[in-house]
Amino acid sequence: MLNALTIDLEDWPQAVLDPSLPITDHVVGNVDRLLTLLDKHSVRATFFALGKVCERHPQLLPRIQSAGHEIASHGYGHELVYRLTPRPFEDDVRRSIEIIGSQTGQRPLGYRAPAFSITRESLWAGPILANLGFRYSSSIFPIRKARYGIHDAPRIPHRWGNCDLVEFPLATLRVFGCHVPVCGGGYMRLLPWWVHAQAIGSMNAGGHPAVVYLHPYELASDEVGVFRRAGLRFSTRRRVMQSLWRSRMPQRLSRLFDAFRFAPITQVLEAISLSRSSPTVSAAVPGPAAAALPMAASPTYAAT
Repeated sequence: MLNALTIDLEDWPQAVLDPSLPITDHVVGNVDRLLTLLDKHSVRATFFALGKVCERHPQLLPRIQSAGHEIASHGYGHELVYRLTPRPFEDDVRRSIEIIGSQTGQRPLGYRAPAFSITRESLWAGPILANLGFRYSSSIFPIRKARYGIHDAPRIPHRWGNCDLVEFPLATLRVFGCHVPVCGGGYMRLLPWWVHAQAIGSMNAGGHPAVVYLHPYELASDEVGVFRRAGLRFSTRRRVMQSLWRSRMPQRLSRLFDAFRFAPITQVLEAISLSRSSPTVSAAVPGPAAAALPMAASPTYAAT
């Protein structure tokens, strides 16, 4: 079965510490390193490109595109969606569409919210994305976490209510009735290999593709230390958690590519069938009736 490999094309300081920080040149070398690894394994991915990065380094998207990868939108400024209101959110996404279109000659079909920040508080974003012409989103993490996640959202691709938009949630492993994040980012570095294999394998055994994600900077083993020595200030805990075991990422990804099949999201979309009876998520008008959101065969999720 085809699984979706996705890359969040962003720069570490701006994405992790503060969206107002400038984009650095580190992102160029990180992308080069990742493209080399993907080419070695003949793997193609979806790159969710941050508008600020593309604006600062306009040579990146044409190179990624020429290597056979899909370009999608990660918004412009890496602002968390649930901290925005609908109009600024739409303006941010429109700006990213314009930049991507000008550099690739193509309108992006997919969108991923910065830090998976489409939560219960920002489900209004789905209809906006559909109206902007996006075919799919990969923005909801079906887990329980303080910063992001909708813990009882469907774990498989599903439609956004009546919108012509498909949501590709990030892969999780179901453990004792809970969804555990495993396949991407820091989870990919910190958890044992068998956990990732079990998560992807179990989803594939059930007839569903898994969505894996990573960032180009995760292949740069000493980058966090370089930024610290350059004067950026952040806690020791953040330094450790953000840099730990980055050196093993190339080997771990190579093992992943050998064990499972990966492709861009649009190619995975073509390989699966989504009926109108699939689980859905909707941005209904908030109210008392929308408070209870149990899992069901065809659940509807509403903003609270």
